[in-house]
Amino acid sequence: MDIISIILLAIIIASLFNAIFIVKQQTSAVIERFGKFVRIANPGINIKIPFIERVSGRLSMRIMQLDVPVETKTEDNVFVNVSISVQYFVLKEKEFEAFYKLDNTEQQITAYVFDVVRARVPKLPLDDLFEKKDDIADAVKDELTEIMEQFGYGIVKALVTDLDPDAKVKAAMNEINEAQRLRVAASEKGEAEKILIVKEAEAQATSNALRGKGIADERKAIIDGLKDSIDDFQKSISGTGPMEVMNLVLLTQYFDSLKSIAQSDNSSSIFVPHSPGSLTDFSAQMRDAILQGRQVPEKEAKSTKQVPENETESNKDNN
Repeated sequence: MDIISIILLAIIIASLFNAIFIVKQQTSAVIERFGKFVRIANPGINIKIPFIERVSGRLSMRIMQLDVPVETKTEDNVFVNVSISVQYFVLKEKEFEAFYKLDNTEQQITAYVFDVVRARVPKLPLDDLFEKKDDIADAVKDELTEIMEQFGYGIVKALVTDLDPDAKVKAAMNEINEAQRLRVAASEKGEAEKILIVKEAEAQATSNALRGKGIADERKAIIDGLKDSIDDFQKSISGTGPMEVMNLVLLTQYFDSLKSIAQSDNSSSIFVPHSPGSLTDFSAQMRDAILQGRQVPEKEAKSTKQVPENETESNKDNN
C-alpha cells in the first residue's frame, strides 16, 4: 500500500468520525452548512456532511429557572427587596428563534422582571404587598409569556419567593405582631377567667339550692315524724291531749340533745337548766307568745272599727 492510499484511508476514517455525532436526551443541536442554518438535530445518533456541515450549538430543552432580586419601594416609601423566580423553557419547533434571536436569554428575562415589579410594587402599601404577591407573580408571568414567545421561549411559572423589607421596618413589624399576640393572649385569658367565675357561681348556686332543698326535706320529715308520733301516742293512751304529747316530745328531744353534745369531741363544757321541768316553762312561754301575737291583729281590727262609729255619733250630735 502506497502513501496516497494511506492518506485517503485516513481521510475517509476521519470523515466518518466527523460525520457521526450524538445528541443527548432533552437537548437539540443546531446544524449549519457554510455558516447558514440547515436543521435541528434531535436526541440520538445523527449524521452530517463532513467538513461542510457543523454543529453550531446546542439548546437544552429542560425547564430552567432564573432568580431575579429586585430592589424597589412601596407606596408608603418602604424599601423592599423582592425576589422573583421565573421558570422557562425552549418551545418545540422554535429552536431557531431561541438560538438566533436572543444573545443572552437570562439578561432579557431579568430586564422584563425589573420592569414589571418596579411598575407594580410602588402602587401598593407594604401590608397589601404581602397579600397581593401572587398578583405580582401573575403579572410577571403574563408579561414574559407575551414577550418571550416571539423569541422561542415559554414561561411555566413566575413566583415571588421572598419579600424582605428594610431591617428597621422589619423590627417595627415584629414589635407590632408581638403586641397583637400579647393582646389576643390577654383577651383569651380574660375570657377563660370569666367563664371559670361563671361556672363557679353556677356550681355554688346549684349547691345552695340542693342544700336548701335538703334542709327543707329534713324539716318536713321532722314535722311528719312528730305528727305521726302525736297520733300514735294519742291512740295508745286515751285521754291524752296534744299539749301533753308535745311536752313529752320536747323532753325527749332535750335528753337526746344532751347526749349528742356530751358525745361530741368539740365540746368541753355545756350549760343546762337545773331541772328538765324548765322545758315545760319554755314551751309555755312559746305558746303564750304565739297566742299574744294572734291577739294583736284582732285588737287592732276592733280599734279601727270603733273609730268610725265614734266619728259617726259625733257627727249626729253636731247636726
